[in-house]
Amino acid sequence: MELIDTHAHLTFPQFRDDLEPYLRRSREAGVKTWITIATGPDEIGMVLDLTEKYDNMYAAIGFHPHEAKLITSENLALLKDSAKNEKVVAVGETGLDFFYDHSPRDIQKEIFRKHLQVAAEIQKPVVVHTRESFDESMEILDEFEGELKNVVIHCYSGSISQTKYLLDKGYYISFTGIVTFKKTDDVRTAAKMVPLNRLMVETDCPFISPEPVRSKHPCEPAFLKHTAAKIAEVKGMTLEDFAEQATATSKYFFNLP
Repeated sequence: MELIDTHAHLTFPQFRDDLEPYLRRSREAGVKTWITIATGPDEIGMVLDLTEKYDNMYAAIGFHPHEAKLITSENLALLKDSAKNEKVVAVGETGLDFFYDHSPRDIQKEIFRKHLQVAAEIQKPVVVHTRESFDESMEILDEFEGELKNVVIHCYSGSISQTKYLLDKGYYISFTGIVTFKKTDDVRTAAKMVPLNRLMVETDCPFISPEPVRSKHPCEPAFLKHTAAKIAEVKGMTLEDFAEQATATSKYFFNLP
């Protein structure tokens, strides 16, 4: 069995000092490829270093909406230049977060647009974060309709109507351990709706540990197997068959070898 963790924060403090044990457990669990995310300017160099160190490590680089108010023109120039690296497979995560509002909403929108401009220019896919901001995020994506290579909404927990909208738009949807929680029937319904050729899985580690390890351990890439197993169950598939399909979709979306 092979799975790809399409969204992991492997430069966060929990992993930074000694990543090897986490990657060893990940491989043992069948999760043998990772896309690690830069969420701020200081992380870009760190994620690029990881992609050089590990053959099956790739990067998505961007500035989280929480950071939007801190982003300078120099940071945006760094993003554009670094995104051309062959092991950078996506721009992001980027988007809007109106739940925490750590940055003013108008600035979040401006920085989101800047990311989309870079993604359109270099023709790499976009990893989108949207929280309490679905309509506004979609309006901005609509401004770039026909220009973007591909779009994935990560850490998905949207409604049935939102899921239908995303599928109609041709976007991809990525699920985390939220799909395993006892009270998230709506997320499992969404996972059942999404065709296998548009569905990916991620840990978003160190956040959102899935059941049955929720509240026991910080999330890590090895735990992706629990999320995959739940979606396989929802879809009436074996874990092995689901993993094969999810991996094929992830390789296509991120243009992985």
